[in-house]
Amino acid sequence: MITFAPYYGTMSDNLKRPIRVLVAKVGLDGHDRGAKVVATALRDAGMEVIYTGLRQTPEMVVNAALQEDVDAIGISILSGAHMTVFPRVAALMQEKGLTNVLLTGGGIIPEEDMQDLNSRGVGKLFAPSANTSEIAGYIKEWVEAHNR
Repeated sequence: MITFAPYYGTMSDNLKRPIRVLVAKVGLDGHDRGAKVVATALRDAGMEVIYTGLRQTPEMVVNAALQEDVDAIGISILSGAHMTVFPRVAALMQEKGLTNVLLTGGGIIPEEDMQDLNSRGVGKLFAPSANTSEIAGYIKEWVEAHNR
């Protein structure tokens, strides 16, 4: 007899459970439409999404990631504070042992700053014009490659 388990969408073959992504807005940036669009698209792609809401601190984001046992953190930032926020979140992730969790995100980030952040260990960053299926695909591929 063969039993077929229900398919829950973007389930990691390595994790045997849906990919869990925390989507956050850090700082005083009150524009969350893009974060909600991405969160919805990731959910529609079969991922479990935790949206923290507005005005989070880097500490709040990392603590939520720990509590929720996420595979990825996505930060939406439009305020221009990306060169402060991403390094701070990355440092806290390292400090708390979240070394196998993807840090990604997007927003209004100049290309040169994206490259600088990538060189510091931040994952791919997406412009507002990014296709949501590209974002979901990137997260799935990263999780598959890093969670053996």
